[in-house]
Amino acid sequence: MAEHDFRYTLLNPAHTLTECRAMAPGLYQLTGNGGSVQNGDTLLVTLKGSRDLFMRLNVDKVRHLINPPGQWTAVAKGPAFRELAIHTWQVNCDGCAATLDFEFAVDATLGNPAREAAAQARIAELGWQTRAGQHLCPNCQKETAA
Repeated sequence: MAEHDFRYTLLNPAHTLTECRAMAPGLYQLTGNGGSVQNGDTLLVTLKGSRDLFMRLNVDKVRHLINPPGQWTAVAKGPAFRELAIHTWQVNCDGCAATLDFEFAVDATLGNPAREAAAQARIAELGWQTRAGQHLCPNCQKETAA
């Protein structure tokens, strides 16, 4: 089982994802070139409309095509979004006033409580901490721990 990186940031024409579409919540159909994708592999795929968010998809079935050489189609499982929404938010550190501009993904059908929870989870992923409504960047966290 290998991990293949098909995020936009690579910009490698020999190793690209040409299509990724949701067949049902959590089930995706993909078409790509290169990478020697096999059953059980993991694919890193950029979320449409995002500059840096991606999702991990686990390949269930893959079929390698004869023509064009190197092309394949796969069915994979991943995050189940009924209606994907990408939001950008900005947070300021309460210790040093540093600013974090970030994106996060959420299922829009779940409403505002899910949006706030997804934003807090993304802030934590990026190394920031939230304590009693206060946001602390990684540098300020080190200073308070010392």
